[in-house]
Amino acid sequence: MNKRLSMIIVSGLLALSTAACTTADQRTAGYGIGGAALGGLAGGALGGKRGALGGAALGGLAGVLVGASQSRQGMCIYRDPYGRQYEAQCQ
Repeated sequence: MNKRLSMIIVSGLLALSTAACTTADQRTAGYGIGGAALGGLAGGALGGKRGALGGAALGGLAGVLVGASQSRQGMCIYRDPYGRQYEAQCQ
């Protein structure tokens, strides 16, 4: 019963992570999920259940940070004539 509930929760989280607004957000979410999966596997192999939970948390955080840095490369902040700021590819 516990495994079934955890599988439903994981499936729901995966589905919600792909519903991000932009392609960059989807990429960042993908890095986070990949990091959490790898961290959970490594933590589980080294420290059992508690290690898997900690590894997944740290791996997910590291994945999100890497994904966010990857998606912002080559982007610059510009200001339009009305004073609004926007982000676009650097020229």
